[in-house]
Amino acid sequence: MRSAKSFRNASIRGNQQEMDWQDDSHDSDDDEGPPPMRHRQSPNILITGTPGTGKTTTAELVARESGLAHVEVGALVKERSLHDGFDPVFASYILNEDKVCDELEPLMQEGGKVVDHHGCDFFPERWFDLVVVLRANNEVLYPRLEKRGYNQKKITENIECEIMDVISSEARESYAADIVVELRSETIADMEENVSRIVTWVENFRRDNNGEDDDDDEDDE
Repeated sequence: MRSAKSFRNASIRGNQQEMDWQDDSHDSDDDEGPPPMRHRQSPNILITGTPGTGKTTTAELVARESGLAHVEVGALVKERSLHDGFDPVFASYILNEDKVCDELEPLMQEGGKVVDHHGCDFFPERWFDLVVVLRANNEVLYPRLEKRGYNQKKITENIECEIMDVISSEARESYAADIVVELRSETIADMEENVSRIVTWVENFRRDNNGEDDDDDEDDE
C-alpha cells in the first residue's frame, strides 16, 4: 500500500509504491489478472466530484502548469462511443464502464495523466497516485447547474448527491485513505489555490520518483 504525507502540508511528497490489485468493476473473465503497472516518474491523478464543482477547469489548469496530460472522460465517452446509448431523462450518455477502462488502460500505464470525471468507483485503484474530490456548497452548485441548462430532475439528483457526500464516500471506499483529499471549490481563489497545491504535489512526486538524492553531489572521501 502506498503512503504519503498529508496533502494539506505544503511539503507533501508523493511516495509511489506498488499497490495490490483491488476489487473493482473491471475484472476480466480470464485468470491472468490485471496487467502490472509500470514504474511512474510522473503521477496519475483523478479529479472527481459532483457535476458543477469545477473538475474539468481544475484539471486543465493542473495539466497546463504541471505538464501532465489531461484526460476528460466525458468527452472521451462521446468521441469514442464508450457508452450504451443516450438517456433522455437525464440528458446524458449511459457510460459503459468496461469500454472506458479498456480505452484508458494503455494511457494510465504511461503515467503523467490527470483524469477528470464525476464517477470514481469503477476505475482500478492501481491507476492513481492522488484522488482529489472537489466540493461546493449547494448555494454555489445550484446556479452553476442551472447555467448549464440541466433539467430540474438532473439538478435535483446532483444536489442530493452533494448533500449526501456520495462522491466523497465512493472515493474513500475505492481508494487508500492516504491518497484521497477533499478540496473546497467555490470561488476562483479556491480554484487557484487548489491548482497550486496539486502542482506542488506533482513536483514533489517527480522528485521522489526520479531517483534524485540530496547527497548525490557530495564527493567520496
